[in-house]
Amino acid sequence: MTRDTPTLWGGRFTGKPDEAFARFNRSFGFDVRLFEADVEASIAHAHGLRGAGVLTEEETARVTGALRTLVQLAAEDPKYLDLESEDVHSFIESRLIELVGDLGKKLHTGRSRNDQVATAFRLWLREEIDGLQTDVRSTQTALLAAAERYAKAVLPGYTHLQRAQPVMWAHWCLAYFEMLERDVERMADVSKRVNILPLGSAALAGTSFNIDREAVARELGFDGVTRNSLDAVSDRDFAVEFVGACSLIMVHLSRLAEDLIIYATTEFGFIQLSDAVSTGSSLMPQKKNPDALELIRGKAGRVFGHHAALLAAMKGLPLAYNKDMQEDKEAVFDALDTTRICLEVAAIVLNNLSVNEARTREAATNGYLNATELADYLVKKGVPFRTAHDTAGRIVLAAIEMGRELHEMPLAKLSAISQDIGQDVFDALSLETTLNTKGQAGGTSPARVAEALKAARERMDGQ
Repeated sequence: MTRDTPTLWGGRFTGKPDEAFARFNRSFGFDVRLFEADVEASIAHAHGLRGAGVLTEEETARVTGALRTLVQLAAEDPKYLDLESEDVHSFIESRLIELVGDLGKKLHTGRSRNDQVATAFRLWLREEIDGLQTDVRSTQTALLAAAERYAKAVLPGYTHLQRAQPVMWAHWCLAYFEMLERDVERMADVSKRVNILPLGSAALAGTSFNIDREAVARELGFDGVTRNSLDAVSDRDFAVEFVGACSLIMVHLSRLAEDLIIYATTEFGFIQLSDAVSTGSSLMPQKKNPDALELIRGKAGRVFGHHAALLAAMKGLPLAYNKDMQEDKEAVFDALDTTRICLEVAAIVLNNLSVNEARTREAATNGYLNATELADYLVKKGVPFRTAHDTAGRIVLAAIEMGRELHEMPLAKLSAISQDIGQDVFDALSLETTLNTKGQAGGTSPARVAEALKAARERMDGQ
């Protein structure tokens, strides 16, 4: 289609916009994603106009029927939406007028594009948040499946990227599960502020027509209506907050990716990535590159950039609406698309990776990861912790000099450094004891991890 779509604001003008400016001003190329949401809101607005006496029952039926026809036409022919309209809202109005004539010109009574845009945007985002939460749940499910496949695997836990204490592989998986759980909760909280109806605020001062805003809100499934018309048309907090929540999801996915990239290196060798999410080198035949994970890590910055861009766009705007706010859509759209594909790919990675349990267990028993257990052993013998910590440190130094792990040290050498050390120290230093002693809530003992894994699975199954 090549026919032009008229603007919604021509009466005051005698000249036409410069073509370069018209292209610069046009948003239809991206806000067309709001098409169905805007039609849905327009149908509810028509019902509001009927209640206000602006439209008759027959006129309302014709208008709403024509609006539904637009959705049908778009579904049947993708090229139906391939027009050079200024925006999706002017597109809908002009196509409506084609179907019902001058009656279509009545629909915009009592509203502005300002409250119309904000309403369609919120409607669309509300549904997308539900889909995004489902995607997060899928990644959580993949984490649980990875934990359950290797329920007995042990690996080193790290601080400062230095081996610290042994943890269960499932405990590591559950750490990321909890991060994503907060993301689901955060999105649910964002949704509460998205789900407020601005329609009826008109351009900035409210409408002079007696439209029942609460009835319109109920029809559209909103929890309530905005309380201030100036704020309603100029508020994009919900968009900023949504992209901020996406940014935190991407922080968590990027951290997950970083861990797995490191664990997949030859130097670590803890995991093997599937061919389904890896690529090779155009030069080096032996290479297996973790491109999927590196792209997740890289795309995190893209979402962060959208968050910063929204904050920068809004920070200096006077009340009420300003055209700067047109920049909100692309930032939100791309942040959503990027976050969703990263969640999908992360789940694929997790569902297909394998853990080298022998390698991870070996790493968990080397590097003095049981030094804290030695200090705790001395505390249980009555030694003050700070003294016990110092003693354990001196024993580690001696072990390094001898080229042995703590559990390989001669008892005589240990007793020479501390008379409180006896034969029972070797049981205390074993990997099994090191893990089993972490039995408090949230700890990495096998029993606690099994409980946590079961509880997490039940939470997911109950969704």
